[in-house]
Amino acid sequence: MNIISSRCVKIREVTRVTPFFDSTTSTNDSPLPSTALALTYFDTKWFKFPPVQRLFFYRNQTSDTDSIRFNSDTLPQLKHSLSLALLHYLPLAGHIMWPELEPKPAVYYFPDQKCDGVSFAVAESSDADFDRVSGDGILEAAEYHPLVPQLSITEDKAEVIAIQITLFPNQGFSIGVSAHHAVLDGKSTTMFIKSWAYLCKQLKLQQQQQEQTYLPPELTPCFDRTIVKDPDGIDMIYLKHWMSGSSSNRRSLNVMPVKPENYYSNLVRMTFELNREDINKLRDKVNKVLYSTQGGGQYLSSFVITCAHVFVWLVKARDVEANTTVRFVIPTDCRSRLDPPIPANYFGNCTGGEFGEAKASDFMQENGVAFVAHKLSDLIKGIKRGAVLGSEDEFLNGMAKMREAQQLKISVAGSNRFDVYGSDFGWGRPEKVEVVSIDTTGAISLAETRDGGGGFEIGVVLEKQQMEVFASLFVDALKDR
Repeated sequence: MNIISSRCVKIREVTRVTPFFDSTTSTNDSPLPSTALALTYFDTKWFKFPPVQRLFFYRNQTSDTDSIRFNSDTLPQLKHSLSLALLHYLPLAGHIMWPELEPKPAVYYFPDQKCDGVSFAVAESSDADFDRVSGDGILEAAEYHPLVPQLSITEDKAEVIAIQITLFPNQGFSIGVSAHHAVLDGKSTTMFIKSWAYLCKQLKLQQQQQEQTYLPPELTPCFDRTIVKDPDGIDMIYLKHWMSGSSSNRRSLNVMPVKPENYYSNLVRMTFELNREDINKLRDKVNKVLYSTQGGGQYLSSFVITCAHVFVWLVKARDVEANTTVRFVIPTDCRSRLDPPIPANYFGNCTGGEFGEAKASDFMQENGVAFVAHKLSDLIKGIKRGAVLGSEDEFLNGMAKMREAQQLKISVAGSNRFDVYGSDFGWGRPEKVEVVSIDTTGAISLAETRDGGGGFEIGVVLEKQQMEVFASLFVDALKDR
């Protein structure tokens, strides 16, 4: 078994891809205009969070991943379609900056500056087993690290997104994406990847580089910041919260530090799956308990059932004391919850977080899954449209509690509604999609199953012994009793 490490992944080149421009993409002879994108309170909320890293694996199609064919055909198609996609996503080619006279940072893009554009690394891993690293089996957590790029972030300038293509010769390739959390949420990142994939697939189908620059409406981003109302200046409340933690340069763009590499030495990752039949079976079990304990069942969404199932086995696998406080946060897409609602294709952050807590003993009880499912369902039902504004104190207090010691923290990254497996660049659906950064945040990741059957993929990172316990509990819970 060949473990992926930085020694066996060789970076072949690093370039910058800029938005495509010729006479057909502008109404006059001037170059693309400079642009600035304001940060809303949904963005400044995540201002200091480390980048979110995602990884897409694509299997070999005929000879497309032969090194010569890949470098002559596949790679130019990926680069050119990325350039076309950036025409629609100009801010991604820029940087976050905080000019001295401005009250808050923003994303600035200056097409005449060579430093702008998206960092695009090309690497090769000749020894790794593609089937193993793109499968659901157990992997060392750090194995994915050489496959995702690092964002360039300094005190006064931060990249928005970076991309790395890694070739596994004659097996497949991966696309690693690192995105700044203050600019993109998971839905926006997925929309961009799918836009890039859409344009790449068009190029591949045409077998020629025709500049098809239009996107379907659902992939065309809305950058209008006026539709996010903030009469109370919540954006600055969040920003001042982050600034208060800076001892020297209060305008520093540096994010919270990630763990040192030796932190990951005992961590492993694994992907689990719940299909629709599994979820229905678990839902029936939970409602049977609720009927006997509360005199009636309730509708429990697939998301609630999945999270309850996973949360309970996480607590048990980590073997914490019964009186340990377990704090968890559930992400919510607020686009439809604002008053009035904003478009589904709004680009930027637009997520909230609902916080809950209970004692570990509540998770460990015989009917722990039913207890957690009921609690999660009530938490989600409490979210009201328009209640997002005015929740800044709840969010800051919740984040402060999540940083307290002597507790167990559980959070969720991703969603089964993103359709990440719809990111077809012309080489078929991804073989596997991973949220690499959960090994830093401690979150679990969620996605739809690759077959589109209405199930969930769950990514988990734990210590090796804990993973063995978790896997056993996860599978055992699905057996018929």
